Amino acid sequence: MAYTTIDDPSAYFHAQLYTGNATDSTSITNDANSGNFQPDWLWIKNRSSAGGVGPHFIVDSSRGANKDFHMNNDEAEHTTTNAVKSFNSDGFTIDSGGTVNNNTDNYISWQWKANGGTTTTNDASATSIGSIDSVYQANTTAGFSIVTYTGAGGNQTIAHGLGATPTVIIIRRRDGAADWTSFHSPIGDEKFLRLNSTNAMGDQATYFNDTSPTSTVFTVGSAGDVNTSSGTHVAYCFTDIQGYSKYGTYEGNNNSDGPFIYLGFKPQLFIVKNVDSTAAWRLYSNKISNQNGFNDLDRVLYPNTNEAESGTGHAVDFLSNGIKIRGDNEDVNDAESYIYMAWAEHPFVSSKGVPCTAR
Repeated sequence: MAYTTIDDPSAYFHAQLYTGNATDSTSITNDANSGNFQPDWLWIKNRSSAGGVGPHFIVDSSRGANKDFHMNNDEAEHTTTNAVKSFNSDGFTIDSGGTVNNNTDNYISWQWKANGGTTTTNDASATSIGSIDSVYQANTTAGFSIVTYTGAGGNQTIAHGLGATPTVIIIRRRDGAADWTSFHSPIGDEKFLRLNSTNAMGDQATYFNDTSPTSTVFTVGSAGDVNTSSGTHVAYCFTDIQGYSKYGTYEGNNNSDGPFIYLGFKPQLFIVKNVDSTAAWRLYSNKISNQNGFNDLDRVLYPNTNEAESGTGHAVDFLSNGIKIRGDNEDVNDAESYIYMAWAEHPFVSSKGVPCTAR
């Protein structure tokens, strides 16, 4: 059997720690085995409290390094000249702006590879794929694409370039205030979540028209967050890749001996949200959370706030093949339903049948 098609996930996804120095043109160079790729989606967070809190800072190579969002709020796309300066072949360059480079503050950057900034334009009328035009760059090996499009109002279909059906789609309007709206196939095409909000899942046909995506297109309804007429939008699309990424659900049991979530890989990044109740998004990363050298991770960041990294008594275990929930907090393990997104540090078993281990 094929255990994985990606033996080294750092060729497509990498988390890099760095310390700010408030110096222009500072290069951040990746230190992973294969993580010397040019990032196409870059997510930076100030982890420190000493220099004050900072936003979850989002840029991508389709929109340009100087066009950023803050994931924890609904502000329109910013044009920022003193933050991320360029995407490099082995990382990225930053200027002196405190959002990404405050002196002595600790930062983490999560990086995903799409297509090195090279995009494809889909003329919907010429290709008969989708009802409105889109521009995408896709990495079909790693199951990730970045799509930009101009809304047309009403119900529309949009080409995504993945060549597989997306499991998760995160959409953000660029030219005006809007929520970070996300689709998660495990909870159904009639539901949506907002990454900048603690709200439970909503049920509105105006977001995804109660229509599941296909291997060629995704559907948006008339809601302004996803399809403002003449408004510009960006979508980040993901599909499961065995041994590398997985997006799913689990049922909590409100017990410190929580559920086990089989992923098929040793995780590097795990993002979780209670979909039934008002609760924070939680982000666990092995680069920041593992303070004791063991599997249990008790440090957390919150994508819906600008808070610094903090400790939590509700740890999760990063195992060689998945996640074990150890807390009974409603954010991770009430007797309710949860969605998660996870990316690998190493597949459980390589393509040659070699197993990996936890700590």
